[in-house]
Amino acid sequence: MERIISGKPREEDTVLEGSLRPRYFEEYIGQEKVKQNLRIAITAAQQRGEALDHILLYGPPGLGKTTLAHVIAAEIGANIRVTSGPAIERSGDLAALLTNLREGDILFIDEIHRLSRTIEEVLYPAMEDFALDLIIGKGPGARNLRLHLPHFTLIGATTRFAMLTPPLRDRFGAVYRLDYYDRQSIDEIVRRSARIIKVEVEPGGVAEIACRSRGTPRVANRLLKRVRDYAQVIAEGVITEEVAKEALASMEVDELGLDEVDHKVLRTIIEKFGGGPVGLDTIAASISEEADTIMDVYEPYLLQLGFLERTPRGRMAAPLAYNHLGLPYNQCKYYEKKGPPQASLW
Repeated sequence: MERIISGKPREEDTVLEGSLRPRYFEEYIGQEKVKQNLRIAITAAQQRGEALDHILLYGPPGLGKTTLAHVIAAEIGANIRVTSGPAIERSGDLAALLTNLREGDILFIDEIHRLSRTIEEVLYPAMEDFALDLIIGKGPGARNLRLHLPHFTLIGATTRFAMLTPPLRDRFGAVYRLDYYDRQSIDEIVRRSARIIKVEVEPGGVAEIACRSRGTPRVANRLLKRVRDYAQVIAEGVITEEVAKEALASMEVDELGLDEVDHKVLRTIIEKFGGGPVGLDTIAASISEEADTIMDVYEPYLLQLGFLERTPRGRMAAPLAYNHLGLPYNQCKYYEKKGPPQASLW
């Protein structure tokens, strides 16, 4: 069963995000530095009468990369065509996309790091020279045909920035990283979403949902929808602080946004391996998960909270993890110079 607090998109998010997705910068909450730089770039390109530079957006899933691409298209009044790296299997697929673009259009490629090298080779001249090189025929009679493309803007999004090849990465004129949202921004997102889906949420309910959303708008909206269902059946449709706590407790999401899997990872390190250090593959085998899944999905948030540490010898559970789980910590010398830990994300 997929985790409710995962930042990765689920089928149910398609309708939800479509109705809650902001259309312009004024409606887009958070990521102020990125928005400011994009506003300047858009204004400058419009004043010159040119297409916007190619843009690369990267960061953890659920932070609004796809939404931001649609906002950019709306701000410049351009059409946007959406695809993903795995969907482009052959050079002909990419050629069909590029040849159907018009002057100033935006091509958005999600998970762009999953493009094959063959597809990337076709994309390079399209990004640099707005040209598409095709091979016509086979054998000795084969010849190269260059098609000129309208000036377009490619917006790429990725959760794995390091997996992009340097030649592709260097062809983007602007690269922006989306960070986890602060508490104030998440509060605003929850209140805005509640207004749109027409559910009454008291300030205490907003706070409970926001503090468990892991700094991710997608998770916040998903939790709001689940708590709304609970309130509709149990509490006459009003999300109070108490109702939110009860609903989230029933979903096994604790006050810091950790779920059963997060607890299992931490307890495995602490109870089975004495707090570590322990290798990633050993942890994966102990909880029947893939090592890559632990590293990419579970670890980032635990590291952000300060519950986990990566060392040359393996993973170690930090004192904050013991405190959160209510377990005694017997390795105080490790942190005796750092002072008492503070168990809070924001």
